[in-house]
Amino acid sequence: MQQRVLSVLLSITLLGALITTGALAGSPHFVATSVIRSDDSLTVFGKEAGLGNEPQVHIVVTTTALCINSGGNHPKAVNKEDIAAEGDFPVQNGKANFSLTLTATFQPDCSPPMTVAFTNVKVCDTTNNICNAFPGTF
Repeated sequence: MQQRVLSVLLSITLLGALITTGALAGSPHFVATSVIRSDDSLTVFGKEAGLGNEPQVHIVVTTTALCINSGGNHPKAVNKEDIAAEGDFPVQNGKANFSLTLTATFQPDCSPPMTVAFTNVKVCDTTNNICNAFPGTF
């Protein structure tokens, strides 16, 4: 009888562990992300949901900055650079909000009438290995 009670208790404990593990597992995904350009800077705002019990997520934003002349052309190869920004953001109730700003710095400067344009914008959560790409130019 004692062995049977021990077997039932062990089964209940294992079932509880499986249920808890399932509740802690997440299904991470970006629910809202926006990209805003202001002069020589690009800011990416976002929210990620479906996160498990990790304390934070590591977000990386990459882009290519181009110096564009008044005719809409990219005149020199030196006026192009790949830039990135990254940060750790806390997870609360299975969600994380983030905001990262990238600023282009060209040598020589990209001064008026030339303007900066950003292409190939990509946002990645390296903690959960998910990414979101934004086509077009900003």
